[in-house]
Amino acid sequence: MSDPIPLAQAVHLPRWQRPLVLLFLMAVAMPIAFNTWAALLNNFVIEVADFDGSDIGLLHTVREIPGFLAIGVIAIIIYVREQVLGMVSLILLGVATAVTAYFPSLGGILTLTMLSSIGFHYYETVNQSLQLQWLPKDRAPKILGWLVATGSAATFVVYLIILLLWEPLGLTYNIVYMVGGMVTVAIAVFAMVAYPQFDGPTPQLKKMVLRRRYWLYYALQFMAGARRQIFMVFAGFMMVEKFGYEVHELTGLFLINLVINMFIAPVLGNVVHKFGERNTLVFEYTGLVAVFLAYGGVYYLGWGVAIAAFLYVVDHIFFGLALALKTYFQKIADPQDIAPTAAVAFTINHIAAVALPVVLGLLWLVSPLLVFLIAAGMAGVSLMLALLIPRHPAPGHETIFKIRLTAAAE
Repeated sequence: MSDPIPLAQAVHLPRWQRPLVLLFLMAVAMPIAFNTWAALLNNFVIEVADFDGSDIGLLHTVREIPGFLAIGVIAIIIYVREQVLGMVSLILLGVATAVTAYFPSLGGILTLTMLSSIGFHYYETVNQSLQLQWLPKDRAPKILGWLVATGSAATFVVYLIILLLWEPLGLTYNIVYMVGGMVTVAIAVFAMVAYPQFDGPTPQLKKMVLRRRYWLYYALQFMAGARRQIFMVFAGFMMVEKFGYEVHELTGLFLINLVINMFIAPVLGNVVHKFGERNTLVFEYTGLVAVFLAYGGVYYLGWGVAIAAFLYVVDHIFFGLALALKTYFQKIADPQDIAPTAAVAFTINHIAAVALPVVLGLLWLVSPLLVFLIAAGMAGVSLMLALLIPRHPAPGHETIFKIRLTAAAE
């Protein structure tokens, strides 16, 4: 293997071989396998494996365990470069996705879910670290927006193929899972062979980092993990269980999300750049309180499938604003802390994610309304935390309390 190339010298490489292009290639590869798995999951587990609410909750708890253990990335990168670990993780995700339909039992699905989740979460940990190391602070929100849009475009192609060809070609779960997983594997192998290793401007600490001044970022990550689980586990499950959505119908709803996201994600990046992380996150969490309360209305007041589908789309749009949390950390972090803190943050993000699905899955059997009311309360807590972010975060000014204390001292 050739010597790593410093990031500053990468400008002399052919344009297609530069770090930014690699980030975009990775942004294409991961969603193909992951969203092939996600698009078919609810129908697959209900129609083939006969899951109920408690089973789906258990599955998502198992899926989140590797995220909880993402701190293990710190130990791995002592011996393996982050860039290599990212590609190997993509390969694991792709292979596990490819063979999912060959094991249609509870035990088989849980085992492959664990393996694919290790690939997904370790990739995401490394990917976030590389993005924050390789992207300049003044352009990071805009580029992150385009990366989100690129991932949405890749997912759009997957869902469109499923939507248009599922019934006409008589596609099966085996075929679609196999193709989606192996495409991701092929892209990852190409990226390992075709791209040199890049060295960021600052060597990363290769030990666990917990700094008191990052406490607000940790708290926001914890609440983000809790909020994400409500959508990931129960929003799509509701569409199948309550409204009887079939594979092509649920995929059509996903397609609407993706078309919107392809166009709006770059706009959201510009919004973060213009209005700052505080205002962006306050807007996101205010909207989420309303969305989750409205989800409850779908069950309690019987608002119907059209309202449920609209809320599903709006809820998904808010995911695009999560890039503000990344750039908030990029602005307050010591450059050497990015890799270890990405791992720690993923673990914190998944503390609630591991426990909530199985607990709320059991609660779902009693009252779906209570599940969404709890989610609204979580969004409210996130809103209060977001109000503590300063308008211009920086090292030493991580929260509004730091700014006030500094002003008082002066």
